[in-house]
Amino acid sequence: MSEANEMIKADGLVKIYKTKETEVLALQGLDLTLERGELTAIIGNSGSGKSTFLNMIGGLDRPSAGSLFVDGKNLFTMSEKELVLYKRDTVGFVWQNNGRNMLPYLTAVENIMLPMNLSSTHHKKKKALELLEMVGLSAKKKSKMNMLSGGEQQRIAIAIALANSPKLLLADEPTGSVDTRTADYIFDIFKELNANGQTILIVTHDTALSKKVRRVIAIRDGKISSERILKEEYAERIGESGIDWRAEDTQDEYVVLDKANRLQIPKELIEELDLSDNKVKITYKEDKIMISKP
Repeated sequence: MSEANEMIKADGLVKIYKTKETEVLALQGLDLTLERGELTAIIGNSGSGKSTFLNMIGGLDRPSAGSLFVDGKNLFTMSEKELVLYKRDTVGFVWQNNGRNMLPYLTAVENIMLPMNLSSTHHKKKKALELLEMVGLSAKKKSKMNMLSGGEQQRIAIAIALANSPKLLLADEPTGSVDTRTADYIFDIFKELNANGQTILIVTHDTALSKKVRRVIAIRDGKISSERILKEEYAERIGESGIDWRAEDTQDEYVVLDKANRLQIPKELIEELDLSDNKVKITYKEDKIMISKP
């Protein structure tokens, strides 16, 4: 893949949080490349490092070591002024907590207009109304936050995140607090945006959502442990309503080798080996690498 086609390039990314008493290693040499135009999900247990990674991409946190480029911009060396412009023009962020997405004393259309860097109020309002129509909430343009359901607030949050036509849309648990029907509607919005070229990165615990995405990245202990790729037959059935996306085996899973040729073996497989210590035997036979007890 050429550098021009890379939206995100993380290389050996490390994040350490320090307090007076201790240091917490949130990311431990994470490597990831995301192409322009991808719709990708990140999954992982609490504390795995996925939200830390999303915050760094969003310019909300600084890396401790390694390198991180987004849209060709080096987030490791940005000045505070450059970071402000980056957050305004390059990334749009949809938070799980709707209180962070909207100001409660403004109407829906005013919230969408607020971050816009266009000079004309007329152009701002015109675009805000177009975004409201895109998320199916034109009728709610004068509604304030307390007049909207949680699902409506989240859809308006997507419109706000798109106000400045960002190169990259980031979403932190966008379906975490809505019902299944609304979650499906939100995913349909993401799918349509992506079909029109929008690069989208989602952190999610929503099994149904993650199983619809072409590429899913699993983070464990601050590193990429595996990737899941949507099977071709399911890619053609995304719009079908009769599929139980939580139950179906929609993706092929691959363990990821890091640059030192190390891999994270799924915990359940290690438990099946019933090891007495941390040593395993590796053999190569018939185009397969076999891992067994000593």
